[in-house]
Amino acid sequence: MNQKFALFFAIICLISCKNDDDSLRDDNPYLNDPIVNLNINLNLPQYDPLKFPGNHIILSQQGIRGIVIYNVNNELYTAFDLSDPNHLPNQCSAMTIEGIIASCPCPADDNEYDIVTGSHKTNTSAYPMQQYRARRSGNFVEVTN
Repeated sequence: MNQKFALFFAIICLISCKNDDDSLRDDNPYLNDPIVNLNINLNLPQYDPLKFPGNHIILSQQGIRGIVIYNVNNELYTAFDLSDPNHLPNQCSAMTIEGIIASCPCPADDNEYDIVTGSHKTNTSAYPMQQYRARRSGNFVEVTN
């Protein structure tokens, strides 16, 4: 009887588990999911901006077209891919940052996104920026997907 109860309890536990990746998925048909697993040491001088709220850094060799990491309040960090999520990656799809706005430089696009939330500035039905998980642990910011 105890074995059946233990098996039943184990099955219930497995069924009730939730993967927190669901909150990062937007099923965007234009972008793939590159493997991202970064540990950023805030003690290194190139990452000094991330020590202060309101600052960001760009890691151009990561993700699809680079990753922007933004310090919201020293505990909350956001990380988004810099490839415009509303068209296929191409020669001009790497967005540029001005303040907290990411803009697509493609001539036919006027896409602008907020790097704090990842949302499109004017079109609520547009795909949001592709988000990565960012978490501060001591003097490190871990960025993963």
